[in-house]
Amino acid sequence: MPKVALPFHPNPKKPDFLLPTGACDAHCHVFGPAARFPFASTSTYTPVDAPKEKLFELHNHLGFDRSVIVQASCHGTDNSAMVDALIAGGSRYRGIAMVEREVSEAELQRLHDAGVRGVRFNFVTHLGAPADYDAIREIVEKIRPLGWHAVVHFDAFRLEELAPFLRELNLMLVIDHMGRVDAGAGPDQPAFRLLQELLEDDRFWVKVSGSERLSRTGPPFEDAAQYGRLLVERFPDRVLWGTDWPHPNIYQNMPDDGALVDLLQIIAPEPQRLQALLVDNPTRLYWPAA
Repeated sequence: MPKVALPFHPNPKKPDFLLPTGACDAHCHVFGPAARFPFASTSTYTPVDAPKEKLFELHNHLGFDRSVIVQASCHGTDNSAMVDALIAGGSRYRGIAMVEREVSEAELQRLHDAGVRGVRFNFVTHLGAPADYDAIREIVEKIRPLGWHAVVHFDAFRLEELAPFLRELNLMLVIDHMGRVDAGAGPDQPAFRLLQELLEDDRFWVKVSGSERLSRTGPPFEDAAQYGRLLVERFPDRVLWGTDWPHPNIYQNMPDDGALVDLLQIIAPEPQRLQALLVDNPTRLYWPAA
């Protein structure tokens, strides 16, 4: 039976500082409402409804002007809820889809017109079977004419095997949640070293989000935020950050999204680093003509 998710934080705090104008939450989701957008039968978890109205309300509260909504496995390759949110959000919102290898050119163009700018591939055990390499190759060739990129979500232990395949793909790639490294294993751990080796290739970007997932000390998750700071310092022009609201597959210590924003004071303490992380980098990737 799929696990039943915890509800997201009902009353997040206001961040302790003002976000820069144009700040982008580069990783968040919408779930349902299930009565309108049913969850996939293949989903390994059952999320609470987290509709676009709640997401827009959260962004207004936290101070985000723009956002990237990422399709999650609970909706499978039915991108309807995500596209509905993109249309409602207008040009301030972009999307990352999940698609089948048989996806048509017409469907990809429809997604592009709605604001989608990439596809996501999962290699995370608790989300089901890993993505098929041959299917990824076919999808990459289909999305290339649109100028899209791929987002890759993987367990840290998979990176050694996965890295050669990712290097083979002639496409810009964004790695989710700092490669899901173990925040308790130290910055010299093999997975974190491998992640940085990948990032030496300027086709690779990384999201320095997910501190609440990677932490071994619990709230306020500062142990994991230190890894984000190291990545921001070393790769300042290819880092992104997002809330990951409404935090699927979190079953304890459901984070306060305002407190997660406060971690940016650790991750990117210098104003120019914060500006690049929240404004300049997402603009280059998602709003290049803006």
